[in-house]
Amino acid sequence: MSCPICKKDTDPKYRPFCSRRCADVDLGRWLTESYAIPAPEGEEETPPELDDEDRKPRH
Repeated sequence: MSCPICKKDTDPKYRPFCSRRCADVDLGRWLTESYAIPAPEGEEETPPELDDEDRKPRH
């Protein structure tokens, strides 16, 4: 298996990546929304409705 970021051989310690650097690059891409899961056009995510339990303050 090769690293999905740089294509080098993977290191079992960082699998599926070859190094901590490549793992961090991948995480950064997820956090900046560079990666996206395709959805049918016009389909938008709507937040679930909150019920009364979710609206109560927590102490």
